[in-house]
Amino acid sequence: MKYFTLAFIVILTLSYPVITQGNPPPKIKSNSTEWTISRLLKNKTDSVKVLGSPTIVPTKYGKAVEFNGKDAAIFIDTMPLAGLEVFTVEMIFNPYSGGNFEQRIFHCGEITNSRVLLELRSVPKGWYFDAFIKAGTEKHTLIDSTLLHPHNQWCHVAFVVNHGQLTTYINGKKELEAKINMSAFFTGRTSIGVRQTENSWFKGMIYKIKVTPNVLSPRQFMTH
Repeated sequence: MKYFTLAFIVILTLSYPVITQGNPPPKIKSNSTEWTISRLLKNKTDSVKVLGSPTIVPTKYGKAVEFNGKDAAIFIDTMPLAGLEVFTVEMIFNPYSGGNFEQRIFHCGEITNSRVLLELRSVPKGWYFDAFIKAGTEKHTLIDSTLLHPHNQWCHVAFVVNHGQLTTYINGKKELEAKINMSAFFTGRTSIGVRQTENSWFKGMIYKIKVTPNVLSPRQFMTH
């Protein structure tokens, strides 16, 4: 009888859920977040705030959204990077000529603390990509002013983060690499077309933005 009782206690101990003190950790997303920007604008919910007048326009992909580089942007009360130390951020967009030199296109996370930004620098001969990350006390910018790309053309950009290994791609071609001591961050929101401080406005069109909680290779990127 005593052996039966002991066995029952062991089974009960192993199967009973462990109770930890304090608040449970934030839920980590397991699925991709994909925003077709025209649908985001057309089917606006309470979590979406629109600044200015971003405009839905027809393109070769279908409908995209045009941002005027002055006061048009979209804010979303969502932070798809929460809890992730491995992720890929992709965007299909068309940057116009004539915009500001500094343009923030995608800002996800906090305003000045942990965050990811997809940006560009616009010069008369074209634009060059800027991918920025801050995670805790670590931060890095991947940027090279000699890697110019033409205005007024559709382009795919990707920022891949793999436990602190940072890589940027333009149209599926690796562009820059770096490394930081990565730590996950959980809070914040997302802005599209401007920095969350409402400066550095983007001028051009955006078709789609996708955040995947995995390291993607170029053959797995969105087609464009």
